[in-house]
Amino acid sequence: MIKELELDIKPSNIENDELIKSLALKKLKIDAPRLKGFVVLRRSIDSRKKLTLYKLRIRAFIDEEPKELFQPENFSIVTGKTRNAAIIGFGPAGMFAALKLLQNNIQPVIFERGKDVQLRRRDLRAIQQDGIVNPDSNYCFGEGGAGTYSDGKLYTRSTKRGSVKRILNLLVQHGADKDIMVDAHPHIGSNKLPKVVNSIRETIINNGGEIHFESKLTDINISDGKLKSIIVNDKDEFEFDALILATGHSARDIYYLLHKRNVRIEAKSFAMGVRIEHPQPLIDSIQYNCEVRPDNLPAATYSLNTQIEDRGVYSFCMCPGGIIVPSATAPGEIVLNGMSVSRRDSPFANSGLVVTVEDEDILHYKKHGVFAGLEFQKKLERDAFETAEGSQKAPAQRLTDFVKRQASDTLPDTSYIPGVFPYRLDKLLPKSIAKRIALSMKVFSKTMRGYYTEESQLLAPETRTSSPIRIVRTPDTYMHPEVEGLFPAGEGAGYAGGIVSAAIDGENSASKVAEFLKG
Repeated sequence: MIKELELDIKPSNIENDELIKSLALKKLKIDAPRLKGFVVLRRSIDSRKKLTLYKLRIRAFIDEEPKELFQPENFSIVTGKTRNAAIIGFGPAGMFAALKLLQNNIQPVIFERGKDVQLRRRDLRAIQQDGIVNPDSNYCFGEGGAGTYSDGKLYTRSTKRGSVKRILNLLVQHGADKDIMVDAHPHIGSNKLPKVVNSIRETIINNGGEIHFESKLTDINISDGKLKSIIVNDKDEFEFDALILATGHSARDIYYLLHKRNVRIEAKSFAMGVRIEHPQPLIDSIQYNCEVRPDNLPAATYSLNTQIEDRGVYSFCMCPGGIIVPSATAPGEIVLNGMSVSRRDSPFANSGLVVTVEDEDILHYKKHGVFAGLEFQKKLERDAFETAEGSQKAPAQRLTDFVKRQASDTLPDTSYIPGVFPYRLDKLLPKSIAKRIALSMKVFSKTMRGYYTEESQLLAPETRTSSPIRIVRTPDTYMHPEVEGLFPAGEGAGYAGGIVSAAIDGENSASKVAEFLKG
């Protein structure tokens, strides 16, 4: 017999299995020998009351042996290989699309513009320390995509599109900690993700797939409404019957290429703003109602959202115990993102703090047609670069000074390695965004008392919350309605937002490719 029940556990006892077992026995009202074991289904933190507790949902096995949550999946070598399915991009959507194609006995042939996870490190060091941006190998481009070196947060609300459990299970199978299968806000960490990504690559290659790094899609040939071939690195042509386009939200050249080839794309909603950084102990004290974070509790997180003058203002990609990183994908721009390693032990907490962009913001850019939002993004990134006089240093301002619309004479310490310099961000940001971020502090300071403080600073800009462009596809086939064989997928196509949702979308796209190829 199996029963599920919920238990409240003090942080100091979260690793005490005997205590958890005794509490379960008390709730089940059975003799100890009958409880053969238990597995934790979900672990979350409840800090709504004075005493912060863990909430556990467990599966108790009564009179039968327990079964692990993790169940490895089987992969077998593709038989009768035919190179008829290509994947552009080896981020979450591309990786999980490839795994799904293997399970459908279809050989995936992957082209990734960036480098593998090991070689990528050199380019990350170059942008961090020297301000040198490699447009094809950076925090956004390369094996594993943007998530590999920018945190690895796995929390998603996209549960209706596919099995989150399956994605987490596959990540565990490839080296992630089993905790991700039970934590309410699972997280792998940028120090561990490269090994997971490398393991997924080995599964794909060992089972007959192909992966080509430093291989950039530069053209696509379409004839009579059908995909015919692709051009890689301006010289190599490959014919495929199906193409999964999973290039990520920063591959702007792909949008221009599709537009040039009359492949329909459309504008979509997005948001822009800043990165806000606090001392992590301050966030801990606010969220856990204590002066010092207790042992066995992780660095505290937060999620904030409100409506200011009919627009959403919200935190995005919150990184507890994390750092802010330079995520530019082209010379002449500044783009910020956040990340955490698995320990989340940085003394800083950072988060995107963004405002939804509306048509009134981009009226001046309407001459660019479907690219209006993209050009709006690019303008802010270039303006930030100009304020930094050609470096990757970030313009920054104390939160209190930003709200008061005054210059900051000094700035707090920061996790941002290239460094910061004082700048009036209310002069840099579009007025509609700056005004709403400032007004949101009246709300957020009530939600989290102490959040509004001179110890906090804003760094700009946070522009890549998502792509302002969607590549059109039909809901039932996942295929572009005007190009037979073209399957847009993931964040870059405008159908996902984060590692897990992109992975699910990649899997779904691969399943549709299998249906298409098998007629």
